[in-house]
Amino acid sequence: MVQRKRGDQWYAKWRGPKRLTDGRTVTEQTQQRLGPTWKGNGRPPEGYFTAKLAEAWLAAKLTDLRRGEGIPTESSRVSFRIVAEDWYSHGETVRGLKASTLRDYRSVLDCHLLPAFGETPIDAITSRMIEAWRSRGIADGSLTRRPAIKAVMVLHGIFERARRAYGLATNPVADVERLRDEYDPGEYDWFSPEEVRALVRAAASEQDAATFLTAAFTGQRMGELLALRWRDIDFDAETIRVFGSVDERAGRTVPKSGRGRSVPMVADVAQTLAKLGQRERFTGRDDLVFPNAVGHFLDKSALRRRYKEAITTARLRPIKFHELRHTFGSLAINAGSIVEVQHWLGHADTRTTSRYLHHKSRGDEARRLGPAFDAPTLAADASAGAAEPSRAGGGIVNDA
Repeated sequence: MVQRKRGDQWYAKWRGPKRLTDGRTVTEQTQQRLGPTWKGNGRPPEGYFTAKLAEAWLAAKLTDLRRGEGIPTESSRVSFRIVAEDWYSHGETVRGLKASTLRDYRSVLDCHLLPAFGETPIDAITSRMIEAWRSRGIADGSLTRRPAIKAVMVLHGIFERARRAYGLATNPVADVERLRDEYDPGEYDWFSPEEVRALVRAAASEQDAATFLTAAFTGQRMGELLALRWRDIDFDAETIRVFGSVDERAGRTVPKSGRGRSVPMVADVAQTLAKLGQRERFTGRDDLVFPNAVGHFLDKSALRRRYKEAITTARLRPIKFHELRHTFGSLAINAGSIVEVQHWLGHADTRTTSRYLHHKSRGDEARRLGPAFDAPTLAADASAGAAEPSRAGGGIVNDA
């Protein structure tokens, strides 16, 4: 039962119980990495260890084992890496996750989770270890708040897979303190309707102009726009039906929400699309509304480049193409309820849509509230003073 220092890391090594799949318990040697060595003065940050803290950790571990708590099982003595890769493969082949979602998960695994926990036995990872890793990452800048929240979400899924498929007793992420995803309403920008029209006028082509306008006035994601077919445009019902999305690697897929939705088509968009539909080619029901020169999906990078050029030509402040979606949300919240805007944008949770409430006009409320702060007129004051007796409790009397 020793602690040993290897490089800048502390490791704990002990002999303790292990539960086999047949129910028997044997004693074997185990080694576990605790964390980096604290070389500074004063109390070490969370997740760092001195010799005294490493000894205390080992003493607490041995106490738990004597009580029968945290005993590893044979089926769970696999590395985090093995379970993580199995979870990823399960998501790809069984759950049918979108290619973009898989890329996000792959990035989280490769950049954060595998370097941190890769060869650690899955049953040796505790909620304390996860919180300590997250705290270190936020402190040293390798993790910002939102990626940290996403990484813990991915960890939860991996440990759920370990619980179901590898016999892990509990999911340690369930006891990890949650970080709040604090939304800053100033973290994104959006265009006014006048700025959108200036952008449209500066577009290099009629199709680009229609693409920018439709993005800003329907709130569709770029992939959803590029997947639109003429059969999705219902001029009679003034509706655009969003059934697909374009992924650069996987081609046509489902929208991010996993299901279709319908979006109101305002007059400006309807007129623009009707005019675009009078072109010579690619106007059939199954043709793309915004195709490339040969009728296939537009290249997203090329579209972004032309969008930036239009912004420069229109002398507008540079904002991302995705901010056109925020333009729709920030304007639509003044005409629809939060539930309606949630549906139009395809959000799974109203908490995501609630960001736009910061941009909701309060004009009607201000006009209703205004009279409560209006100063009474002098005449009204004088009238009130004459009609009501004084309620003052004292005064000065001249008895001359």
